[in-house]
This record gives sequence, C-alpha cells and structure tokens, in this order.
Amino acid sequence: MPFKAIFGLYQGVLMLTLYGISNCDTIRKTRRFLDDRAIPYQFIDVRKTPLSLEKLTRISAQVGLDVLVNRRGQTYRKLKIKERNPNETELLRLLHREQAMIRRPLLEYDNRYHVGYDEEALSHFLQNR
Repeated sequence: MPFKAIFGLYQGVLMLTLYGISNCDTIRKTRRFLDDRAIPYQFIDVRKTPLSLEKLTRISAQVGLDVLVNRRGQTYRKLKIKERNPNETELLRLLHREQAMIRRPLLEYDNRYHVGYDEEALSHFLQNR
C-alpha cells in the first residue's frame, strides 16, 4: 500500500476505503489495480475489523442486498443459505456474522459504495470521486 491513512483522511481529503479479505485473489487484483494507478486507499480486512450491522444495512440500501451477497462463494454454499431461503433481515444478520459472504471488492468513498470487480465500472466509480 502506498501509505497508511489515519481515520480515513489523508491531507484533509476523503480516503477511498477497500474492504475485503487479505488472502482473496479478487482483493489482490483490486489492490494491484489501485496501486498501478497510484490511487491512495486504506484497506480494511473484514475478518479483523468486521463491518457493523448498521453499516451493512446502509450499504445494502444503496447497492442492493443481491449485489452485496456473494452467492457463488464457499461460505454461502457451505452454510446452505439458498436452501434456508432467509428473508432480507435474516440475510443481513447472516452477512454480518459471516463477512466472508460479502461480494468483493467492496469500496467506499464519501458514503458511496461500489461492489464487485469490473474494471470499467470500477474506473467510472473512481472517476466520480
């Protein structure tokens, strides 16, 4: 990472925050994407610093729960979530408890969120910071 940020601020400017799991290939690819473009960011490993239920609820309200939940992931399949057919509240609580189910990458800038690795969509999100 180019530098460490304190409280999400760098020289008085809002900092881009990347949430994920450090050993995730998609997170590595996203970090490389950001580093190659010299885009400063802070990384938060959700296994060490989990997102609050309130924050997950806000993100879900903005991007949609279907976008936020990684239904292809190992954790989702292992827990047999599809068979349980949880409602939105139950699914948010599960997501809070099992943050490996968050689709990656999850980026935040100025209370706006981007989910998933798509270089074109990611570039558009970053241009509008």
